Amino acid sequence: MPIRVVVADDQELVRAGFQMILDAQPDIEVVAEAADGAEAIEAVRTHAPDVLLLDVRMPVMDGLEAARRVCAEFPACKVIMLTTFDIDDYVYDALYAGASGFLLKDVRRDDLAHGVRMVASGEALLAPSVTRRLIGEFTARRGAAIGPAQPPRAPSRLLEQLTAREAETLRLLARGLSNAEIAAQLVVSEHTVKTHVSNVLGKLQLRDRVHAVVFAYESGAVVAGED
Repeated sequence: MPIRVVVADDQELVRAGFQMILDAQPDIEVVAEAADGAEAIEAVRTHAPDVLLLDVRMPVMDGLEAARRVCAEFPACKVIMLTTFDIDDYVYDALYAGASGFLLKDVRRDDLAHGVRMVASGEALLAPSVTRRLIGEFTARRGAAIGPAQPPRAPSRLLEQLTAREAETLRLLARGLSNAEIAAQLVVSEHTVKTHVSNVLGKLQLRDRVHAVVFAYESGAVVAGED
């Protein structure tokens, strides 16, 4: 079965371009388009896609609010936020809303298709080249907003439930590594890595891999800027 995708963007040319690129892939099918957040939610409700490509800034209902609603009502649908900025304030909120990653609108066609496949398979769409900078700035801003007197969002008691190998898997996730790359680092099979990732998500009560990355930085399991 092909990966079913809904493309939501208020610019018709962007929607058409993304649809053309994705429909050219043998394993991806664009099942609907939407011009605003409200239409995006209705398209997800009607077509039950695997992935929603969602522009951050749209009329009627913005992408952030649409992401919140889609992630809450349709947890099987993975959300990729589309942005014109490398580091966009809205992206941070989108991660909390439940989005599984983000792509720049000028993404190369091969990277667009690869990103859709990654998210559909449960991978986090935070490339290693931007993961540390993105999450480091993200958690710094959140920390400043919360204030030093407040307890961390991610309680240490949850981390204590992880085995040593699961904790190492979490740290590698936070570096943006894929299952194959984690398997190479740990010298285990990809199947074993999938089991570790599943255990990490379950024990930490997280939606998916991208939120494991956020958790790792917020809890102090990984510190921004560390090797």
